[in-house]
Amino acid sequence: MSSSPTPVRVSAQDRRQQILSEATELFARQGFEGTTTREIAERVGVNEAILFRHFPSKEELYWSVIDNQCNLRGGIERWRELLSRPGDESAVLTGLAEDLLRRNVTFTRLTLFTALENHRLSQRLFRTHVAQYYEILAEYLRERMEAGKFRKCDPLLAARCFLGMLVYHFQIQELYGAKRYQHFEVADVARTFVDIWLRGIQSAATARSHCEPQELR
Repeated sequence: MSSSPTPVRVSAQDRRQQILSEATELFARQGFEGTTTREIAERVGVNEAILFRHFPSKEELYWSVIDNQCNLRGGIERWRELLSRPGDESAVLTGLAEDLLRRNVTFTRLTLFTALENHRLSQRLFRTHVAQYYEILAEYLRERMEAGKFRKCDPLLAARCFLGMLVYHFQIQELYGAKRYQHFEVADVARTFVDIWLRGIQSAATARSHCEPQELR
């Protein structure tokens, strides 16, 4: 008589990661309200008691999913590194734009569901993570304004303007399916958007220097 196979033991860390992985997929596809903890537990192959041992509530599990997505690819430290790279403003901002446009669509879906379904978590997301990205870019822009490279304006609004056009393009392509009909190379989009944005924010002196014939400089 054959004996039953010995159940494979999973470490607490691995189990937590399994739960996060399955929860991320379900929350990104169905939203917070449309996903149940029982459904997540079934996908992982455990009961809800095990799930709640790792995450005390559905809301905390959802937040852990968002927090994990925010920290992928280095998070805010990645942006600090991009903004500190040597090069002119066009090169630096183009690198930043490409990084944003190549991100995973999962995070965008999660943030939109959060904004529509759970305002408390949405505010926590902005306060804890999103605001930092605007602020670090605003600081970079403020330094360029003080150096006379950019015209004076509210650097935080300028940062929102810059990131807004990129985020909107990403949503149109990835969430609304525009890429099925209008294909754009990420590098081309980044260069074009940065060029348009820079022409609006450059100081008059900087803009004139860029327009002068090379031999007159």
